[in-house]
Amino acid sequence: MPAADPTRVRLLAGTAVLLLGIGVLVAVVDPFAGEASGNGGVVDNGVPTGLVTVMRRSLSAQTPVSGTLGYAGSWTVAVPAGTPATDLQQAKQQETSARASYAGARATAAADEQTLASARAALQAAQLKEASDCAGANAATSAAIADGSGGNGSTPSSAGSSGRTPSADSGGGGNPCSSSLQAVTAGQATVATARQTVAADQPPLAGARTTLANAQQALAAARSAGSSYSGSASYTMLPGAGDVVRRGRPLYAINGSATLLLYGATPAWRAFAAGMSPGGDVAELNANLRALAYGASGGDTFTSATELAIRALQRAHGSPATGTLPLGSVAFEPAAVRVTSVTPAPGQAVQPGPIMTLSSTKHDVSIQLDASRQSQVKVGDRVLVTLPDNTTTPGVVTSVGRVAVTPPSSQGTTGGGGPTTPTVAADVRLVHPAAAGTLDQAPVNVLITTAGVTNALVVPVNALIALAGGGYAVEEAPAGGTHQLLPVTPGLFDDQAGLVQVTGSRLAAGQRVVVPAST
Repeated sequence: MPAADPTRVRLLAGTAVLLLGIGVLVAVVDPFAGEASGNGGVVDNGVPTGLVTVMRRSLSAQTPVSGTLGYAGSWTVAVPAGTPATDLQQAKQQETSARASYAGARATAAADEQTLASARAALQAAQLKEASDCAGANAATSAAIADGSGGNGSTPSSAGSSGRTPSADSGGGGNPCSSSLQAVTAGQATVATARQTVAADQPPLAGARTTLANAQQALAAARSAGSSYSGSASYTMLPGAGDVVRRGRPLYAINGSATLLLYGATPAWRAFAAGMSPGGDVAELNANLRALAYGASGGDTFTSATELAIRALQRAHGSPATGTLPLGSVAFEPAAVRVTSVTPAPGQAVQPGPIMTLSSTKHDVSIQLDASRQSQVKVGDRVLVTLPDNTTTPGVVTSVGRVAVTPPSSQGTTGGGGPTTPTVAADVRLVHPAAAGTLDQAPVNVLITTAGVTNALVVPVNALIALAGGGYAVEEAPAGGTHQLLPVTPGLFDDQAGLVQVTGSRLAAGQRVVVPAST
């Protein structure tokens, strides 16, 4: 291939750098330092040039963005509304009254059922006696007396003019069968009356049962939401902004009763007491009591061991050892927390609602990423954070937003400027959190590594020449030979190193190519 016109080659090289733009740096970097000659190392070019060697190395593509150093996470602590002590006491009284009414209704129904059972027993006895008294000869005698035959087919001589026997005049005299029949009839009437009484007892008994069930349910709900403070309570301890609170320590106190921080993801949405249903909150409580060395069984059930552990916890903090934890006496957060802000002041009356905001105790970096670069950054990408003192520390992208927003300050133009480009939020975790020191907040620079290659053929970006027919080449300068253009395909650009990955069928490590001379 004939040698390329040096002037045209260098102009094309300038065009290549312009076309490849997008923040590409054109400085020759350390890996090739010392190779270029400031005295025109290539004698057949009309402008100063130098030589570099094609080599293999790793490259990475990086995106620089601005960020803000702060603390990761944000949570709100709120005082629960709960059930006031007066309402809880009223619920207890209603349950007690309903229980007494139900007990009375049951006692009445039981007594009436006993009366019915006695009547049925008496009727059964009367029926058995009637069966015995009216069987065989007794039945014939009774029939004879009834028709006046005297039992032997003749009229008694002593009947007189009335035609009636003494037995007939007396309704059978002392005949056992007739008496038994009368007893059965009376017993049947008694049973019928007792049965009606028992049936009449059922509606009020059912109503009393329903009233008791409702009262028990209301009491259980009141107990579950029973708050740790009364209506006239006030704050007796509050943390300050910047304070760090760890497991088992007070977040705040109401009327001298502390609300303790425990670790867990499930909020404390109910009171802890014997008889409560199992749940994830109970499992968290048991785990915390064990971690604090107060002892408790595992699992998600409130057991006697749980109650004993609560008593030990309460004694350790100078609280009455009740074995129960009212709503608001503990708060679950994922880990140790740092207080960001506090709304009320000590001595202020307690009102349900948010009272403080928290963050984690670990630094992170929040960045507003240009929305056009959202697809270039992903969770797990490595970053390099430059801190205010110009030291650097590694980090990892932990989240990348999916919603692009325009900053409020850029909704219109200010000072003649146009709207700001939409951005998406992203977060970075520091690999070494201690590197951030005690800074609460500070601006930082973040270099995000979005791609990388290993063992790639690389040349300085300014070695690329844009060809008139399209594509790119590098100018090879073999020792003692004729310069020639070698077609190449650019790959990954490393903006920070000023290098580019290149591939080509005629390109190999160790070849020397032309670059503009450093000045």
